[in-house]
Amino acid sequence: MKLPFLKNLASGKYSFIIKSLYRIFYLGLAGFFLFIIALNLNLFWLFGKMPSVDDLDNPKSDVASEIISTDNKVIGKFFFENRSDMKFEEIPDNFINALIATEDVRFSKHSGIDARSMLRVFGGILTLNRKGGGSTISQQLAKNLFKMRQDEAYEGLLYKLPLAKTLTIKAKEWVTAIKLERRYTKAEIMTMYLNTIEFSSGAYGLKSAAKTYFKKQPKDLKPEESALLVGMIQNPSRFNPKFFPKNSRGRRDIVISQMVKFNKLSPEEGKEMADLPIVLNYSPESHNYGMAQYFREYLKDIVKKQLKDSGYEDSDLYTKGFKIYVTIDSRMQAYAEEAMKVHMKDQQKKFEAAYKGKNPWVQRKSENSSQYVEIPNFIENSAKRTEIYRLLKKTYGDDEKLILSKMREKVPMTIFTWDGDRDTVMSHIDSLKHYKRFLNIGMLAMDPRNGNIKAWVGGINFKHFKFDNVFQSRRQPGSTFKPFVYVTAIDNGFSTCERVIDEPITFGPADGIVGSYTPKNSDGKYSYESLTLRQALGQSVNTVSARLIKEFKPSKVIEYAHQLGIKSELPNSPSLCLGVGEVSLFEMLGGYGVFANQGKHTEPMVLLRIEDKNGEVIKEFFPESKEVLSKESAYKMIHLMKGATAGGGTAAGLARYGILDGNEIAAKTGTTSNFSDGWFMGMTQELIGGVWVGGEDRAIHFPSIYYGQGARNAMPAWGMFMQKVYADNTLEYKKSKFIIPDGLRIMGDCVLSPNDGFSSPNDLEPKQPALKPADDDELL
Repeated sequence: MKLPFLKNLASGKYSFIIKSLYRIFYLGLAGFFLFIIALNLNLFWLFGKMPSVDDLDNPKSDVASEIISTDNKVIGKFFFENRSDMKFEEIPDNFINALIATEDVRFSKHSGIDARSMLRVFGGILTLNRKGGGSTISQQLAKNLFKMRQDEAYEGLLYKLPLAKTLTIKAKEWVTAIKLERRYTKAEIMTMYLNTIEFSSGAYGLKSAAKTYFKKQPKDLKPEESALLVGMIQNPSRFNPKFFPKNSRGRRDIVISQMVKFNKLSPEEGKEMADLPIVLNYSPESHNYGMAQYFREYLKDIVKKQLKDSGYEDSDLYTKGFKIYVTIDSRMQAYAEEAMKVHMKDQQKKFEAAYKGKNPWVQRKSENSSQYVEIPNFIENSAKRTEIYRLLKKTYGDDEKLILSKMREKVPMTIFTWDGDRDTVMSHIDSLKHYKRFLNIGMLAMDPRNGNIKAWVGGINFKHFKFDNVFQSRRQPGSTFKPFVYVTAIDNGFSTCERVIDEPITFGPADGIVGSYTPKNSDGKYSYESLTLRQALGQSVNTVSARLIKEFKPSKVIEYAHQLGIKSELPNSPSLCLGVGEVSLFEMLGGYGVFANQGKHTEPMVLLRIEDKNGEVIKEFFPESKEVLSKESAYKMIHLMKGATAGGGTAAGLARYGILDGNEIAAKTGTTSNFSDGWFMGMTQELIGGVWVGGEDRAIHFPSIYYGQGARNAMPAWGMFMQKVYADNTLEYKKSKFIIPDGLRIMGDCVLSPNDGFSSPNDLEPKQPALKPADDDELL
């Protein structure tokens, strides 16, 4: 190559060397510019594409969608990468100082590439004495945003050659860094960088990292906490303070020394900070942890459907940073979860004590026997319904004996206990035995005025028990179904002032059944006393429900149940009076809401609105209400169910939680055959709730009604929850009385409409002693 100005150089002993150096320099410079042009043009498809102008102007990174409660708390996220964007103003100065001192000390001066750092790196390579990396924050941002090392869309033919691939990728990142510097301010680059970097433990971006390791907002980070997080950037896994605290502290102290070196801290401040221990408040965000996991799982499908209707893809829920505003109140959710844990841990102890080490999967010894015996081959038959059995079946075919022997081989696993997860070595069969012993729970609270779900507990532990006992589970409701029988009678002219005798009621062919059927009370006896409806429902007398369904027919009861919100199919049978149809807690609460909401059915709702990441409303949701019952009939049912909390009622035990004083609560307990299901439904004017407790299988239950009834195994959870709600003065839910519709008169157990002909309390009061307090709840 001829360079004209070389002729003007003086000739001499070293002129050839000097001219050669000039040629090399200018040839290299020209080659460099040609390389950059070829790189940008992807000449001959050698280099792969570069980020486009649109890519640079609208850089994309996956942002987690946040679930936000009514009290404006983030209670969960949907994400592939747990990233929440923040603004520059949210970054504390101590973090910026630590970052610049450690990662890019000339950040404010360079234009994307730091020449001094690059020379230091090249010098280190030549002398085999590397002294740190040369990447600027802008280069690291280019690397994080466009993933030119992983994304196949950026690959060219040179990527097949290792050295050429490395050089090409580095060059692309340099060029992209310079382009980013031209388009964005330093503050914007800093913010985008801190929104993209990984911090291990599933946290992406500073905002998620601050919450994961310290349960804080970035602006609240202390200097030593900022130094620790900055130290993690170099190698997030190696310097994870939870799993490698020694490594993490050493790296943090290097960051502190850099801050001292570049005058971000005084030597005294640096020494004082380095002496501080690492103090974490480790709370990683994942779908298995955090608040309201069962609710979040239910919400996921609801939101996907709404987004799809608005033109989005299913995967957008995890990447586009939607703000999902829900009806859950984080304080009430916390109270429900706390009550569940205290109550169910206590129930599990009682359950294990009741069986004294024996297996709890039992059946009656004979049809009329009160003695229970273990069900043969229960675990083996249950094993055939597991996923591991199905997987082994694909390998070993129909060799059941071999499959079960494989399931008896011990393997390392982590199991649930009420004292925390425990690592152990156990076979799949033994693991199944372990989990089958646990009682589980479904618990739900709703504001009946607008259908807003305020708390949702679907089980005792989402990580180990994925099945949701609020929405997915359908179990027999026992006597909690009786209000649907009573309301059918009352709304069709049966007066609350009428008395019904506790006596045997027999159904036969005239009632549409083959043979005969005579429901019994929980103790198998009949008092033959004349009872008001309030007494009968409050003490859950089965024969009175039988008397009402015999008169008004099961088909009519089914009609009313569906009208009030029960969606499940119900059996057209006299035994429906004792709750043999299978329903979910979710729909039961919706049905009970009609009584508390003066005859209006409001569909239970969980969504308030969905916004995009910029705050634009995509969709907003409003209560759907319709009148399905008169105010008068609704209040009459409330008055009858208040009898459960009066003396002798099955829910009178709520008094021990202090929630009956100065308050009105209507309630119903329920227990099914063999004590397989315990239920409780409680209502105030502004808040209603339901609880179900039982085993995963109906064969797993308490061996007697003493602990197996809903008043003992379900009601206490609601009592503890309401106690916590009333103790929180920041909540809107206070003790109150039910609204009595105009024209209604209350006389003892009786509610009189304007046209009712009773005029004297003597017509209404029972003429015999009240029944003894109900120790035991009802059962089929």
